[in-house]
Amino acid sequence: MLRIKTPFCLLLSFFLNFNLIAQEIDSIRLPEGFEIKVFAKNITNPRSIIVNKDGVVFVSSPSSGKVFALIDEDNDGLADKQYPIASNLKLPHGLAFFNDALYVAEIDRLTRFETSNKQWTGRIKKTEIITGLPKDRHHGYKVIGVGPDRKIYLGIGVPCNVCILDRDKFGVIKRLNLDGSGLETYAYGIRNTVGFDWHPVTGELWFNDHGRDWLGDDLPSDELNHAPVAKLDFGFPYCHQGDVPDPELANKRSCREFVPPKFKHGAHVAPNGLQFYTGGSFPDIYRNSIFIAQHGSWNRSVKSGYKVTVIKSKADGELFSEVFAEGWEKNGTVRGRPVDLAVNNTGDLLITDDFAGMVYIIRYTGS
Repeated sequence: MLRIKTPFCLLLSFFLNFNLIAQEIDSIRLPEGFEIKVFAKNITNPRSIIVNKDGVVFVSSPSSGKVFALIDEDNDGLADKQYPIASNLKLPHGLAFFNDALYVAEIDRLTRFETSNKQWTGRIKKTEIITGLPKDRHHGYKVIGVGPDRKIYLGIGVPCNVCILDRDKFGVIKRLNLDGSGLETYAYGIRNTVGFDWHPVTGELWFNDHGRDWLGDDLPSDELNHAPVAKLDFGFPYCHQGDVPDPELANKRSCREFVPPKFKHGAHVAPNGLQFYTGGSFPDIYRNSIFIAQHGSWNRSVKSGYKVTVIKSKADGELFSEVFAEGWEKNGTVRGRPVDLAVNNTGDLLITDDFAGMVYIIRYTGS
């Protein structure tokens, strides 16, 4: 009986899992003309995502200590294989490419992997770029990117809700050369950025920041900030959302001293990934707009976030937000949590979900 029953149970489990995935995808609402599919599934804790110049998709998995290459071997537009190109890493999170070098931000160091030979199995050459970064786990995931100036930008959060620490060590975006030299602070007063990108026309840096907790459901707002030049200060821990002095530190500094956000996402939505759309397959209204992955609230009485929004600009430059993809949370039940975004080489939008263990792909199929 056992030999007969076991294959049946495995088959039943497969179909049940397939149906659950189909139901989850069917629940996601998109603008007319778009479709969403599962690009890859059964990934442990998928967080940051990046696409190299050859169209290969890479995803970090902090809890497993790995970085995966997601390969579409049958050319159907979906990943068929997951190759762990790097293992035994210390909470790898942020990913960045420059030429054929993949840069990985571990919790306490930056590491470079050479991928020029497209080798997805076996040992890949590894070089430590910098070490000795703060290893605190609270807000400890590091996010990185390579800017138009060919320098690495590195976000370092604060290991607290609100506290005064070394403002050149915590709550900053650092900048350094590709070989690890020239480390400097680019921006200050940032509680926890988990996503940034550069405007494709101006080359200027934009980044998300998570607001503090325990001031109620609706304060303070999470932020979208603009840092066109170095050494700007965005206010944390003294000022939140540009106009809310911290009640514990109100007598220390004034909000007038700091750079206010360009846009307020809303309180506790946890804006993580930030991606300017530079692809060619979406309608023109999306070009150079900012896609935001809202990871979702954890301490709000009514849940908020759990969606992908797109931020556009009016003729006068004022920013406004529209919901682009939603349905990962309904009536308090969470089915997924968007983390990061990337545009692939055909202009589709990729989204990681560390709750469901998936990567989604959104395509425009309209005319």
